[in-house]
Parts: sequence; C-alpha cells; structure tokens
Amino acid sequence: MWEVLQAVVLGVIQGLTEFLPISSSAHLAIYPQLFGWEDPGASFTAVVQIGTEVAVLLYFRKDIWRIASMWLRSLVKPELRGHIDARMGWFIIIGSLPIVLLGVALQSVIRDDFRNLWVIATTLVVLGVVLGVADRLGRTDKDLKHVTLRDAVLMGGAQAMALVPGVSRSGATLSMGRALGYDRESATRFAFLLAIPAVVGAGLFELRKIGEESNPYGWGPTIVGTVVSFVVGYAAIAWLLRYVSTRSFTPFVLYRVALGVATFVLLGTGVLVAHG
Repeated sequence: MWEVLQAVVLGVIQGLTEFLPISSSAHLAIYPQLFGWEDPGASFTAVVQIGTEVAVLLYFRKDIWRIASMWLRSLVKPELRGHIDARMGWFIIIGSLPIVLLGVALQSVIRDDFRNLWVIATTLVVLGVVLGVADRLGRTDKDLKHVTLRDAVLMGGAQAMALVPGVSRSGATLSMGRALGYDRESATRFAFLLAIPAVVGAGLFELRKIGEESNPYGWGPTIVGTVVSFVVGYAAIAWLLRYVSTRSFTPFVLYRVALGVATFVLLGTGVLVAHG
C-alpha cells in the first residue's frame, strides 16, 4: 500500500511537470530523495510518462487525426503533399528522429551518468536561463502554418537534449521555437505533438523492465501512477495552453533557477546525494 501511495504522489508530480517547461525527470529524481524514498528509476519514469502522453493524444485527438489522415492520403495522392497537415506529418516524423536515435545510442549513459543530481541541477539553471532569453528576445511572427523542414529539425534536435534529466522536453523545444520566432501557443502545440512518438516509444520500450529487482515499483503501483499522471496531465495541458496565450514563461524560468540553486545547496550540505 505504501508503494501505491508513493506512486500516486509521483504520478501527480509527473502530470504537473511533464508539460510545463520545468522537467518532469528532474522532479522525479529530486523529490523522492527529499521524501526519503528510493529513486523510482528510469524505467518507472518512462512508463508513467505514457499516462501524460495519452492525455496529449486525447486532448489533441482532432489535430492528430487530421494530420495523420492527410499524411496517409498524401502518400498516394501527390497533389495533397503540399497541404500543411501532410507536411506537418513529415515534420513530426523527422523531428522525432534525433531523440530516438540518440536515445538508443546512449541508453547506458542516460540510465547512469545523466541521472546525477549535479548534472540535473546544472541543466535546470542553464536551460532555465536559455528559455528566459529565448522567450524575451524571440519574435512572435510565426505560427504552425510557418513550420519548415529546417525548423522541425532544429526543434527536434532541441528536444533530443531532454535525454539529459533537468533539460525538459517541452522547455528545450519551446526555447528553440521561440528563438525561431514562433508565438508561445504555436511553439507549445508543436512541442506537444513532437513529443508523442518519442515518449510513447520510450515508455513502451521500458515496459519489459518494470518489476525487475532493480526497480522499486512493480506493475500495480506503476499502473496507478500512470493513471494519475494522465488525469493531472490532461488538466495541465488545458491550463498551459490558456496561460501561454497571454503570458510569458518567466515564472517557469524563475522556478527552474530556484530549484537548481536549491539542489546545489542541498547537495553541498549532504541533504541530497548525487546518485539517489
């Protein structure tokens, strides 16, 4: 029962932080230590993320269906290949390649070296500053109709940086999107769509490892955490899209920097250890 309660808390954390540009993986590495819990591990983290990605699939189901159907039809009808939805399908596929290829190539490094809290604290601060600068200096003269192959590749490359905990998948993609001149809502929507193939793929890949001795959670708690992350994540998507339509990312930048600095202090005083 205690493991189930822990999974509920971690599911809430995952649901709240997956879509905000503050790094869900960083929170799932830091907060369990603060609570005196065992590190949930990369496998638990990847599978619980499926809950939040299901929330994306449901929230954007009309967009996904429109893009997918147009992309499939364009494969046999050349006259449709110039349609924005057909091109968006290719952009999402191509933009997902960097994180997929690097994720497979760097599996062992991701599981071990990258989960060091010194690394996480550094990326929280550095990428927080990057997001703040990009958001403040970036233009707002592009929307999703202006996405090009070059922009998709650049945002896909930025997303791949999220293989390092603390970077934040949405934060990295949003930073690049804002730097390229996309308005906040368009950059946010593209970040959500771009994350679907990578995160769902990673979660399915890790399913076989849940319940191993090296993982503190089995199937039961993992399923509970995944369901909780779905419910909370769906609400977080709706809130964030409303928020970014009128406000900047400054509060998230300040939070990232504060959490990173606090993590440095807690590591230096021995409250936290680099590898939990």
